[in-house]
Amino acid sequence: MKEIVNNILSVSPDTFKARALAQFRFQYQQNLVYKKWVDALQVEVENVTELSQIPFLPVSFFKTDKVITGNFAPQIIFESSGTTGTVNSRHFVKDLNIYTESFTEGFRTFYGDPKDWCIIGLLPSYLERDGSSLIMMVKELIELSGLTESGFYLNEFYKLSKVLQDLETRQQKTLLIGVTFALLDLAEQFPMELKHTTIMETGGMKGRRREMVREEVHGLLQQQLKVPAVHSEYGMTELLSQGYSLGGGIFNTVSWMKVLVRDEDDPLLITDKGRGLINVIDLANIYSCSFIATDDVGRLSEDGSFEVLGRRDNSDIRGCSLMVM
Repeated sequence: MKEIVNNILSVSPDTFKARALAQFRFQYQQNLVYKKWVDALQVEVENVTELSQIPFLPVSFFKTDKVITGNFAPQIIFESSGTTGTVNSRHFVKDLNIYTESFTEGFRTFYGDPKDWCIIGLLPSYLERDGSSLIMMVKELIELSGLTESGFYLNEFYKLSKVLQDLETRQQKTLLIGVTFALLDLAEQFPMELKHTTIMETGGMKGRRREMVREEVHGLLQQQLKVPAVHSEYGMTELLSQGYSLGGGIFNTVSWMKVLVRDEDDPLLITDKGRGLINVIDLANIYSCSFIATDDVGRLSEDGSFEVLGRRDNSDIRGCSLMVM
């Protein structure tokens, strides 16, 4: 299994296409749900030679079907957050090590060694339920940090503000990763100047506050907490990898993850630039489905970076990095 993980994480831009095409054929053979979808589209598998020709499975299948490649008893089942009356997605994970290695290496790619950071999670809506992949990720990063101040803070804004001010005095590099509504509550109740703290929002008001455009959210956080930029994480229950924005809502991905966009009127028309609905290739999803058609509207640049502009009409309101843009 370690060899499989290494093969995924060692993918380079030069080898990504070949690996993705091989994984497409593997999942077509071993994933019954995905095979039915590909066959329904009448795609000739042997004729698929480009990434844009690969059929992407609508993310909604994770709500209605057991999307697995092969046959296994899952080590864990991640479940999406949802609003009342919605059906949550479920991601059956064969090997938790793949997820752990993916998000750990992803963090190192963008931020360096977790040991250099104090890592604080302000994620009340996620802590209040089971099966959150985000909580597992932040929990592991907190443990890798090793600092006594690292940890989760649940509606403890006064205590958290004191901890942040103490870390600032020590000039300790700190990452505060939080759900949007909780970050706004903290910033409004305890404005402060954070010179050594990076703010990362995971998106979502979870019905606690009115929906706001990204620029408004980031502007308020920057004004109240005196930070030059607000970082963001792009992730979801159905993916084992994440994209990160270091400011301005421009996301980049790890080498084993790639974003494409599909035409909003013709879902089979897929391209590597422009505006459209976001398709994600996540090679870490080797035992579920690596080719996911999301409900997010985005804009993709030629260099592979992307913006998230909002949600497709009539799609469920849930997930990370989910705001009205």
